[in-house]
Amino acid sequence: MYKRKLFNNLQTWKLKENRKPLILRGARQVGKTTLIKMFASEFDFFIPLNLDLQNDAKLFDQTDDVSILLQLLYLRFGIAPSPKDKVLLFIDEIQSSEKAIRLLRYFYELLPDIYVIAAGSLLESLLSNTISFPVGRVEYMLLRPFSFEEYLWAKGNQAAINAYQSDQFPVYAHYTLSELFSEYALIGGMPEIVNEYLKHGKLSTINSIYDSLIVTYSEDVEKYANNERHVQIIRHIIGNAFVFAGERITFEGFANSNYKSKDIGDCFRILEKTFLISLIYPTTQISIPIIENTNKAPKLHVLDTGLINRFAGVQAELLANQLSDAIYEGKIAEHITGQELLTLHESVLYKNNFWVKEKKQSNAEIDYLLSFNGLLLPIEVKAGKTGRLRSLMEYMDLVKHEFAIRVYSGELSIDKIQTLAGKQFYLLNLPFYLIGQIHNYAKLLVENQQLSD
Repeated sequence: MYKRKLFNNLQTWKLKENRKPLILRGARQVGKTTLIKMFASEFDFFIPLNLDLQNDAKLFDQTDDVSILLQLLYLRFGIAPSPKDKVLLFIDEIQSSEKAIRLLRYFYELLPDIYVIAAGSLLESLLSNTISFPVGRVEYMLLRPFSFEEYLWAKGNQAAINAYQSDQFPVYAHYTLSELFSEYALIGGMPEIVNEYLKHGKLSTINSIYDSLIVTYSEDVEKYANNERHVQIIRHIIGNAFVFAGERITFEGFANSNYKSKDIGDCFRILEKTFLISLIYPTTQISIPIIENTNKAPKLHVLDTGLINRFAGVQAELLANQLSDAIYEGKIAEHITGQELLTLHESVLYKNNFWVKEKKQSNAEIDYLLSFNGLLLPIEVKAGKTGRLRSLMEYMDLVKHEFAIRVYSGELSIDKIQTLAGKQFYLLNLPFYLIGQIHNYAKLLVENQQLSD
């Protein structure tokens, strides 16, 4: 089972006493429908609806009474549940019916014994200002592309999973997990692509799936653009986002266009709601809470690194230069790190952040920040096993704590090093394949060093 963590969260939701209808969020093709069909095996009866289909959507036009609607559904699906039976109602593409959205609150208030899950890829983009999900009557869960750990589960490599999850990481597993992570970083975590690649082991069998994903997003433009001008701008962004992914961008004239900053910014924010892209803004702070500085240029991240490799023309280059070395070069290394960090958070509101110091005398930039036990730990991503740490040194001279993290292609270790200003600190050297375990190793870093001191 690939989405083990999310599946467990669904089971927790199922057991809640004060359970609310669940809204499953996430980009197109990340496996929402497949996950719910798997989850349906936990129930006595399963009622799947797709409101993009007219026959399903018109059910909600027949009545405002959810009790009558439920009887219509029982009749439609030919079922007669007893009071003790557990019934799961899945409403896919719910954004196609404003009435279905409004009725969710009445399932919660009047039919609490019915388990209701809704999903839709373009929810926020398509809802007007006059309709929204019932506040306090629903809850949310976010589905992202596969993490590296989920990729290992998909491969069925139990030995690799055991090594990955080990409390004391076995050094002998370094080479194998490095190769597996390289493979994962090349193809990405989109479920259909992962499944096809694991069946056939060839890029030629999955490139058409990459292509169809982007065609689908482009075809959806008319659904969530506000006007014809936005249609053109959003298509321009989609057509160029993968080339600029992982880089800091400016809105004005993005990708050699003549579009103004406001128009580009508005369209980027529309696309953020589809989860296809995200804008990562920097902070200049060195302590929590993190406050984004939206006056500074953001970094552009896209849904999945595998899509970057395909549409930025990186696949062939990576293969020609041997995966284990080339996959970590440049922005791919930083982007896949960010993608893995996102999988550690279930909240729809969570975003990655990076740190900058931009002054005339000197500039510094830290790739990511990790909030841990009240500290902001810097995460520096380095393509190889060595590399300069100038920005990391500057950050450590500013903070009061003594802990930092380098994500790199070498083996797991902890070094005690010194900044140019003479401050000593502990550096956790974390292999790329252990990013998903970063909280565990951050705990080891901080607690062990505090005890030894």
